[in-house]
Amino acid sequence: MFLNYIKNYFVKKTLKKSFQNLKNIESVNVVKTIGLLVDATRFAQTEALITALTAYGIAPKNITTILYRDKFKKTADKKFPVFNSGHLKWSGEISSPEVNDFINKKFDLLISYYDIEKAILLKINHDSKAQFKVGFSSIDKRLNHFMIKTDVDNYTLFVSELFKYLKLLNKI
Repeated sequence: MFLNYIKNYFVKKTLKKSFQNLKNIESVNVVKTIGLLVDATRFAQTEALITALTAYGIAPKNITTILYRDKFKKTADKKFPVFNSGHLKWSGEISSPEVNDFINKKFDLLISYYDIEKAILLKINHDSKAQFKVGFSSIDKRLNHFMIKTDVDNYTLFVSELFKYLKLLNKI
């Protein structure tokens, strides 16, 4: 437990140093593919969130979802790839091939659906090849291009605000 705390501290410190080298986004085209990074420890309605996204015209096949859980449940349904902080090495590298595939995939939009800073979630968000990143305002402002101030449990408000501003930005 204590070693995990130290590991998370050092990974967060390394990430905060690398935030100085962030680039501004260039022109992003219309949003067609979405990457969804969800902290399933705090939010259990992932399928309802995906349904809300598809209600705005995004095809379900264009939504790639990956879940973070503090602890794995052996009886849990494996509908989506799941990872935990054990996949984060001391050097800040991620050992899960599923997570690395998610990071290297070029999404038009990455939705970081978590409101508590955890080292592995910040690392995935930072390293993602997504062109436009959206998240909660409680997370470090340098990670996302657009932040929405709402509660994690209120996914309908989050999705409606997201698409309202995506329409204003000519992304949909």
